[in-house]
Amino acid sequence: MSGITSDRSHHVWRRSTLVGIGAVLVFIPIGGAYRGPAIPTPAARYDSLRSTVVFGSGTLTTPSSKSKAISYNPDLAPIGAAMTATVIPTSEGSMAELTVFGLLPNRAYVAYAYTKACGATADAAGRRFQNHLDPAESARAPSTNPEYANPENEIWLDVRTDAAGAGDSRTTVPFTLSDRTPGSFVVHDAVLSTTKGHAGKAGDRVACLTLSRR
Repeated sequence: MSGITSDRSHHVWRRSTLVGIGAVLVFIPIGGAYRGPAIPTPAARYDSLRSTVVFGSGTLTTPSSKSKAISYNPDLAPIGAAMTATVIPTSEGSMAELTVFGLLPNRAYVAYAYTKACGATADAAGRRFQNHLDPAESARAPSTNPEYANPENEIWLDVRTDAAGAGDSRTTVPFTLSDRTPGSFVVHDAVLSTTKGHAGKAGDRVACLTLSRR
């Protein structure tokens, strides 16, 4: 009897085990089943960010449609001075940086991001780059409305050179670049203004550096 009881218990145990395994298999996803939201790999995330980077580097020349770095006023931006600029995405938006070498020593400059590349004339770079476009702006009336012409909606950089004419400026803006990217950084004489009716106004354009997507 004990042998029969043992054999029956063994069959019951096997039957219960098989039923349990079958129940588990019902809930195991098979090929093609939903696997939850896709998480991009680090390489995919890097490729996504890399497409929004802009970069420029060059040595100032006399005005030319072919030059990537141009001086429009050699007295303030000497021929041969060098500039490098980047705009890269960050967790907070975008970080812009401008580095200069060989400008006038111990002097303040200001730079804006502009919509177009540098050209033979100082106004070839077009208008200042804005994340949200000022609807009242036109080619003859640049944006001066502080709601749009401000360092949160545009890219403004203050540059102060040292005794050797070198300087570096960095800022972070709360937006990233997508299909629209700035075409250049234009260096101005004088300082920025944020007062109503004068927001974003600076002195003459003295130099320009063309940017391109990386």
